[in-house]
Amino acid sequence: MPSPSPHRVRAGLAGVLVGLLTVATLSVLEAPAQAAGRKAANVATPGDFTGYGFDQCLAPTQATMDRWLQSSPFLAVGIYISGASRACRDQPNLTPAWIRTQLARGWRLLPITLGPQASCLSRFPRYGNDPTIRPRPGPSRTYPKAMAQGRTEAGRAVAAATRLGISPGSTLWYDLEGFDNTRRHCRESALTFLSGWSDEIRKLGYVSGVYSSAGSGMAELDKARINRPDRFHLPDQIWVARWDGVANTSTSYLRDDGWRPHARVKQYRGGHDERWGGVTINIDSNYLDVGRGSIARKEVRCGGTRVSYPSYAGIVPPLTATDPKPPRGRVMALQCLLTEQGYFKRPITGSDGKPTRRAVHRWQADRGLTVRDIWSRKNWMTAHVVGRRPVLKIGSAGPAARRLQRALNASSTTVSVRVTGVFDVSTDQALRGWQRRTRTEVSGVAGTTTWRKLAQGAR
Repeated sequence: MPSPSPHRVRAGLAGVLVGLLTVATLSVLEAPAQAAGRKAANVATPGDFTGYGFDQCLAPTQATMDRWLQSSPFLAVGIYISGASRACRDQPNLTPAWIRTQLARGWRLLPITLGPQASCLSRFPRYGNDPTIRPRPGPSRTYPKAMAQGRTEAGRAVAAATRLGISPGSTLWYDLEGFDNTRRHCRESALTFLSGWSDEIRKLGYVSGVYSSAGSGMAELDKARINRPDRFHLPDQIWVARWDGVANTSTSYLRDDGWRPHARVKQYRGGHDERWGGVTINIDSNYLDVGRGSIARKEVRCGGTRVSYPSYAGIVPPLTATDPKPPRGRVMALQCLLTEQGYFKRPITGSDGKPTRRAVHRWQADRGLTVRDIWSRKNWMTAHVVGRRPVLKIGSAGPAARRLQRALNASSTTVSVRVTGVFDVSTDQALRGWQRRTRTEVSGVAGTTTWRKLAQGAR
């Protein structure tokens, strides 16, 4: 990663036993945890997610995060929270309030530590007084000093995460920059350090993540997974630096079965400028597939009434006895939507009678729509978007994504998105098509303007 890290870490006193360090760390965590208990805990992050992210040395300002949320394809952001070797030791924007705000607005966070680096990496120590990984194998040839360093760094990372309000169950990432993996003691001590990190992170209630280059750290972890599975504590999730420009989690340096399904991130593009919402910052680009991937819980509406359809044609009441009746299923879906909003208070039968039409008229009048017996595509759109309007983009999942997918299906005779509750590539394409037709910024992001125009029935 180009430039690392947030929070200041004070070096521990030399010679202190690892066990005592762990006890001390836990005692430091106790008071903040008790204080935080008065508030609802933040959600664990990144959780279940498949989508795009970025990382930057300095945590962006709130204004930048808000602009990028509304316009960029990214929904995850890497932040440096600890480590004496990080480039951005000062993080003026990184506060508990910043963390809480991003999580509440839908961002997924990747908290990163950049501490001791491999002993054969010439760029470190970065400041002269920041330690590197101890390469001596020791009498037992198990690199005990490196193991102790990894455990200590994990304790510091958890302390930093706790102070910021990053909840247990979140993934904490260790940034091990690329190194010469042909040098035995350098390689083995680095793997042992990461083993200590992963074991201690898990003991302290978090998920262990490791970032490294595909050809060095990641390749060696994968070899250890296959050839020495009992020698090291391996990370729960990996973050592969492979700047091949391909937004997926694959690379030829790793076997396909490693950390799959849903335990990989790939940094597929290195430092470059991107501009979204009128704000330019220098970032690395990432693709994530973690947790269970982006998933949406099963939905049951009105006792099992079907409300998702590939298309939503208008419902037209018959003018004569010989005219065809509206499809019963669509009428039931309409009655369900109106029931949930308090407009229809009869049994959901699919009969298009006077009570249904009265409810339709009230709905139309309350929204400034033309009052008539016909329930049009525009009317369908206005009903489907009722509810919370979070920013949605690739990777978003849940009830709001379902409502967006239904509204898009209602907007056109040519659009048909599978209503899954997961904002996927097909949803992105359908949304971009709608944005072009309605002269809305073509971003593939359902932000404030998109939701407002959908609620107006813009087609």
